[in-house]
Amino acid sequence: MKRRILLLSALTVLGAATLPTYAADKIIVKIAGMKPDGEPETVGMKLFAKYVMEGTNGKYDVRVFPNSQLGKEDAYIAQTRKGIIQMCATGTQTSSLHPAMAMLETPMLYDSLEQAHKAMNGETFKLITKGFSEKSGLTTLNAFPLGFRHFYTKKPVNTVNDLKGLRMRVPNIPLYLEFAKQLGQSGQPMPFAEVPSSLDQGTIDGGDSPFSDIVALKMYEIAPNITLSGHILVLHSLYINNDFYNKLPPEDRKVFDDAAKRSAEDVWKMAAEVEKKAVEEITKGGGKIVTPNDEFKAVLKKAGEGTWKLFYDTVPNAKEILESVKQYK
Repeated sequence: MKRRILLLSALTVLGAATLPTYAADKIIVKIAGMKPDGEPETVGMKLFAKYVMEGTNGKYDVRVFPNSQLGKEDAYIAQTRKGIIQMCATGTQTSSLHPAMAMLETPMLYDSLEQAHKAMNGETFKLITKGFSEKSGLTTLNAFPLGFRHFYTKKPVNTVNDLKGLRMRVPNIPLYLEFAKQLGQSGQPMPFAEVPSSLDQGTIDGGDSPFSDIVALKMYEIAPNITLSGHILVLHSLYINNDFYNKLPPEDRKVFDDAAKRSAEDVWKMAAEVEKKAVEEITKGGGKIVTPNDEFKAVLKKAGEGTWKLFYDTVPNAKEILESVKQYK
């Protein structure tokens, strides 16, 4: 009897990582993210949850955990792969599983949100994610924008030469470090949460972020000079555990797919409006916004293309991905 009880206990623990949780006859679906409330990633997750629950008449209880409540990105990605949680939202962190995913944020690839939107709904997205599911144990449901990254600096930046030599905070990602190097900057990798104090202490001269982050932390109060460089479009996606996804009844899987597409479209529509409101808030708050001239943009473009060499050695279809974007101009 004791052996039987022990065996049942072991099976219960083992199954907890792979089976969905039921509460009051509802299937609980947990989605983890890193951004706080109000930011595009969290908005997208909450809209997805709303659409799934509406589309299945409450069969699924979709619970959103933003702001790294379930751990940092690496941790919750691992939990999703193992099936401990069912879904997560993240960006190019998944490139450690499939190098092509880094190309979601290829520097100076898109001329506009409209072009990127078409590429993510078309061939470019398919080429980037090709083979990802098999390697990762995750299915990529969509792609939505957090916004273009723009420079913020303590000193005015009127020409591209004003950027050279600046100590700029960058995410600890080879692609971002290489872009800073191509521009003649000193890339300083550090967590985003440390940026305000580092600016105050003079450890760094500035950094780059989407408007949503610049506004959320009121970065323009410390580094008031905003350069509309738009050098990298930050794209995140909703990911779902393959085993959980493939076991969904076909009609439910369609609801999940439709909810992912619909929520992503909502965020794309919001993106342009967010940028417009951000410009107004930054200007009102004392920030100064500078639009680069054509010469400045040409240097940014050259620096961006200089980083593309990183993809050629790691992504077999890199050139095909880069070429595919041209059809959406």
